[in-house]
Amino acid sequence: MDLFTKAKNLGLQTEFVDGQGRRHVTDAAALKIILDALPMRAPYRFLEQAVVVRSGRPSRTELKHAATFPLRWKIVAGLKVIAQGETHDRVIVWPMDLPEGSYRLHLTDASAFSEEAPLIVAPPRAFGGDFDRCWLLAVQLYGIRSSRNWGIGDFTDLEGLIRLAGHLGADGVGLNPLHALFDDRPGDRSPYSPNSRLFLNPLYVDVDSVPEFQPSACGRSDAIARLRASDIVDYAAVAELKWRALRSAFDAFKANSRNKRHEEFAQFRAERGSLLSRFACFEMLRHKFKKPWWEWPEEWRQPDEARCANLRQGPDKPEIEFVEFVQWAADRQLRSCRNLASSLGMKVGLYLDVAVGVQSDGFDAWNEQVAISRHLAVGAPPDSLNTAGQDWGLAGFNAAGLEIKSFEPYREMLRASMRYAGAIRLDHVLGLKRLYLVPHGFGPDNGVYVQMPFEALLAATALESVAHGCVVIGEDLGTVPEGFREQMADWGIWSYQVMMFERDDQGRFRDIDHYAPNALVTFNTHDLSTYAGWRSFSDLKLKRSLGIDPGESDDARWHALTMLSDILRRHGIERHDLTAVIGFLARTRSRLLAVSLEDLLGVVDQPNIPGTVNEHPNWRQRLPLAIDKIAAAIDVAELRSATGERTRAAI
Repeated sequence: MDLFTKAKNLGLQTEFVDGQGRRHVTDAAALKIILDALPMRAPYRFLEQAVVVRSGRPSRTELKHAATFPLRWKIVAGLKVIAQGETHDRVIVWPMDLPEGSYRLHLTDASAFSEEAPLIVAPPRAFGGDFDRCWLLAVQLYGIRSSRNWGIGDFTDLEGLIRLAGHLGADGVGLNPLHALFDDRPGDRSPYSPNSRLFLNPLYVDVDSVPEFQPSACGRSDAIARLRASDIVDYAAVAELKWRALRSAFDAFKANSRNKRHEEFAQFRAERGSLLSRFACFEMLRHKFKKPWWEWPEEWRQPDEARCANLRQGPDKPEIEFVEFVQWAADRQLRSCRNLASSLGMKVGLYLDVAVGVQSDGFDAWNEQVAISRHLAVGAPPDSLNTAGQDWGLAGFNAAGLEIKSFEPYREMLRASMRYAGAIRLDHVLGLKRLYLVPHGFGPDNGVYVQMPFEALLAATALESVAHGCVVIGEDLGTVPEGFREQMADWGIWSYQVMMFERDDQGRFRDIDHYAPNALVTFNTHDLSTYAGWRSFSDLKLKRSLGIDPGESDDARWHALTMLSDILRRHGIERHDLTAVIGFLARTRSRLLAVSLEDLLGVVDQPNIPGTVNEHPNWRQRLPLAIDKIAAAIDVAELRSATGERTRAAI
């Protein structure tokens, strides 16, 4: 069987037409790397795919012609049989009263051939939110200034943001991903390129609020004052100070072993279980060996519970406990933010972002080597915004591995993300249906589309969403397969509509009726120009100065500005400032509106320019004002008027 036939049988699309109408065929050498990197799962003999049952609805599964009858089936959770039966034809009609959950389905036909597959019994839809319409304040947490932080926004600043949002009339705060990065690689600062999506970034810990911290242990005042005054986040300097301070706090914690804090720490460790233990061991080993995990000594290249347990009893125990201690501090401070939002009666509270993948040498890729392929990077083929295509350098889930693991790695990621969130956004949600994978060493125009078990992933999403009472928003920008949004909506996954992109073929902005009710609407994103930058053409000028094709001419921008004025006037809005745009978006049926704090403060430069690393201060820019000065710089009455009926009473 040749490579391309094998690829087709595995659901790989090796030929496609890009966003500019050009045909691409994947290079054979690239395709071989992709095929070698994916785990092998034997094709199902009886089934087409993993089985999904929607609770309370009639469900049936068609069997393939290879099955002989009678065929016995059994649904199992661990050692417990949930339901069983047999069929005498090519259809299994599932019981209506199956409990919701994730199971293994065992099938045995008349020839005694047996096979297993995942079976998910899911709620009919994801959690829909218990509110009508409201708005959120969108913030890059690292960029927050305050008189007390250490040069980077932290969780105490987040509490201040929650109070600010309440004062402005918002029902929550939307944040950049809070995923764990690499503590010893502060230059890897993109929140969308995490070490792990299962744990938090400790740089957001307010060290002063850690009970064991003693300011005298750091000798820090001059350095912190300099970091506070800086216009960009100096991650290396911030990390050096914070890690030294957290070490000091941990030493003090260990020295006083008979207090309630130790009981609380033990409770946290029990909550997060073996996952936390493995993460802590991984971090200790990563620092010890100082190389990618696939180059570690053989015994540590795979996670092993028994070996991790032994590590905890040896000389490395303090280092392992330190990692857990820091995660405890981060977790409890974020929980405090969630609790504050809840106490203020906010309808959403925290709206958290989930990255599309992880760095291949990080914890998640080590911990889950079947469902995550470290040799392949998630990306996108060439399109009008990125004419060369995109390689995000991130390892993502693969279809065969997820099925082998009954989708548990995906659910685990959702649980970590939803832990304290009222809503989450899945970055590049198209990856639930198909992922564009690029092999290491090849350009982004040499990738393939890989089909994913879309229905099963939607079912798993609905399971976790209902369990956590968390709205799920799918970032569905770009070229979307036919029927994709309809299927997402059927499962209760919300859409993500960005006004900048909502235009027809003549460049006219879509009217308010175009926006879906179950959607989050916003003018822009962190990867796009701010409103002030867009109106001033600053984004076009900056990209050209960096040698990047902005994908838009000055004439096209003038046309866009004219079209914006037209749509606003159609609704009796004669101005074209930010408040006018917020007022337009507030009138849509969409239940969530996000307004960025950068836009409210008139910031010109955008947080991130895709395709750049050091050419632009991506993920480093700080807001021009400290958090306690922001409310006075915003016309709150005008903002409340613009957000209209979706704004809440002042807190």
